[in-house]
Amino acid sequence: MLLNHQQYNAGKGVPLIVIHGLFGAADNWRSHILRWSEERHIVSLDLRNHGRSGHADDMSYHAMAADVVALMSSLNIKHAHILGHSMGGKVATQMALDHPRLVSSLILADIAPVPYGPRHGDVLAGLNAVDTSTLQSRKQGLEILAAYIDDIKVCQFLIKSLYRNTAGEFAWRFNLAAIEKQYQNISAAPQGSSYTGPVLVIKGEESAYIQPEHRAAFAKFLPKAQLKVMTGCGHWLHAEKPDLFVRLVSRFLQALA
Repeated sequence: MLLNHQQYNAGKGVPLIVIHGLFGAADNWRSHILRWSEERHIVSLDLRNHGRSGHADDMSYHAMAADVVALMSSLNIKHAHILGHSMGGKVATQMALDHPRLVSSLILADIAPVPYGPRHGDVLAGLNAVDTSTLQSRKQGLEILAAYIDDIKVCQFLIKSLYRNTAGEFAWRFNLAAIEKQYQNISAAPQGSSYTGPVLVIKGEESAYIQPEHRAAFAKFLPKAQLKVMTGCGHWLHAEKPDLFVRLVSRFLQALA
């Protein structure tokens, strides 16, 4: 699948490809990308079943990584740095395991190469409670989500993907039905041997996504991973402290030059 994407500062240095997380889209990273694009070529994308990219039944990490490889080929990019947040980090990891020669380095934002148990029950319940065929406003949608999801920031993040289609009706940009059906694949770990290139893992101090018991998985799949912890942040570390996150990524990439 050829993914919807945007390019910034094309042709300047080794590109950085930015991959969003579950229920996200390339637009979520625009402010970060504008700053990184002052230094290098940036490609941001919508994964399948997200944003303005096409829909598909398969959401295995092999399939989603192959989409990114196909995009690189279409843009004549021989190799790139790959940054991914949460699910996007697993896509990035799978890509490095499947196609290591295409990956100059990995930057993983608050995700480990491990399987996770179900943790989006409230989000899925809230999204399913929003009847887009009768919804009157985005405000009403936000209120429905807030009845199911305790974190208002998550509700505000999700409502960004609500839009009016050509018929004037509200709809989600992400493919909720496919995400629900493929949730087990989304929760799974990447598969492969190991990627021996440079890896920066950025953890939110208050997030539970990366735990001490995940060290063995990092050693197996990403033996050169280095860990940075952002204090006072949770899973949405790039949104909570964007300036620090941008600096950490830039310093890592500059050190590789």
